[in-house]
Amino acid sequence: MKLGILGGGQLARMLALAAYPLGIHTECFDSNPKACASEVTNLRVAEFTDEAALSEFLAEVDCVTFETENIPLSCAEFILKTKPLYPSTKALEVTQDRLYEKYFLKSLDLPTPEFLSVKTEAELIQAVSNLGLPAVLKTRRFGYDGKGQYMIRTPDDISKSWVHLQTQPLILEEFISFKTELSLITARNKNGETCFYPLVQNYHMKGILRSSEAPFNHAELVLEAQKYAIKILDALQYVGVLTIEFFYDGKNLIINEVAPRVHNSGHWTIEGAYTSQFENHLRAIYNLPLGSTEAIGYSYLLNCISEMLPINACLQVPGTHFHMYGKEPQPNRKLGHITLVDTNAERYQNSKKILSGMIST
Repeated sequence: MKLGILGGGQLARMLALAAYPLGIHTECFDSNPKACASEVTNLRVAEFTDEAALSEFLAEVDCVTFETENIPLSCAEFILKTKPLYPSTKALEVTQDRLYEKYFLKSLDLPTPEFLSVKTEAELIQAVSNLGLPAVLKTRRFGYDGKGQYMIRTPDDISKSWVHLQTQPLILEEFISFKTELSLITARNKNGETCFYPLVQNYHMKGILRSSEAPFNHAELVLEAQKYAIKILDALQYVGVLTIEFFYDGKNLIINEVAPRVHNSGHWTIEGAYTSQFENHLRAIYNLPLGSTEAIGYSYLLNCISEMLPINACLQVPGTHFHMYGKEPQPNRKLGHITLVDTNAERYQNSKKILSGMIST
């Protein structure tokens, strides 16, 4: 079995590491010659529009997946002429454009913030009038880790946001005053077998995921989130791991975004669940039985942003696991993560406090 992965970042890296015990060899395709997956697997460097390079890549693999939804749809369609691609092009098309994604969720009668398409500054002014303030102006594509977003709090922010983002297609979204942010990671194989990981509670800083905790124990919300997930999985005839990010306002779950891939908020599953999200993604696309998603204990995921935490200090904390991605330090860049897993609640809280205290900002 040989799997092609579109993208060569840390998600591809962790997929490759999970693949080898299953007897699956991997090859990544990325335009960046310094993509960090190259340390653990083969990397073919070319643009996603280079059909000759893609053809050579496809000759080496038996199926293809992707680590990012920012893949040109034309690339996915070219691949499908000769090799299977999981998840589907429909999943890619829906999730790589925030406007299409919102229309898709509305078509399934799923709760999501109110939204309006914006093409001109006049339309933005009218959209703000319709949705009210505060509101969030976002690029429809290529937004991640807080990029491509502008919070509009006052009328004076309208023109500022337009100047900041006007070069790209935009969407204005209702601002949700949420109590907490949650995510649900699920996997589905070709037979329709589906499994769900526990709900995860997420904490962001400057739009970037700083930490996650699992499991988030709330029986009613778990069932509600799973019900929403099944609707999405069935509508897309989905194969692979899919992640849904929610706002929880204290009463209702509201879908913020859908990611057709393994997800940062699921990195805790490597040590904190019986089967990691990466292994279950591989099992799903090769139509193998899905593994247990049960949490082993309490898990705390801490992203290392801009700089790594000191390895010696981290590993002195009971239950910690250190993951470095091999990326060059840059401001606001995820360089690695620390996972804490423990079955003892008191010891877990103490260890979590120590790790949290290591964060400088």
